[in-house]
Amino acid sequence: MTWRKFSGEVIQTPILEEVEHAIERESLLGNKLKVCIGTDSQVKGAVTDFATVIVFIREQRGGFMFIHQERTSQKMSIKERMLTEVQKSIDTAYRLCDLLDLYDVDLEVHADINTNPMFKSNQALHEAMGYILSMGFVFKAKPEAFASSYCANKMVQ
Repeated sequence: MTWRKFSGEVIQTPILEEVEHAIERESLLGNKLKVCIGTDSQVKGAVTDFATVIVFIREQRGGFMFIHQERTSQKMSIKERMLTEVQKSIDTAYRLCDLLDLYDVDLEVHADINTNPMFKSNQALHEAMGYILSMGFVFKAKPEAFASSYCANKMVQ
């Protein structure tokens, strides 16, 4: 699984190691961190692009992110696609949660799902929320889900 920085630089070390280095570096600089994980997707003809982001928020000092992109030609309904996004975010959160706990870094999982029933993505809201909460993660949906709605969204356009 290839991750990269926003600059485009490919991360050569395993993502767990890179996250730990980032936490240690930011801690030495006196920054308190929060991590938000989210995934967004975009259908382009017969393919669907997914982008998962690990966003590090520095309290009062901006942030940075790591990005993983995938492409599939599998056909999916809107609900399947939304739940696939959530699955990708949960997989990443699950891989990082012990490390984040060790360093006392708060974690949120963001779903690019609208809380307004007028939007198609809303049909996956209850399943996504139940899935994320049942895994023990803090859940955020639109409009609070900036990791998926803004950060990951920029990576799939």
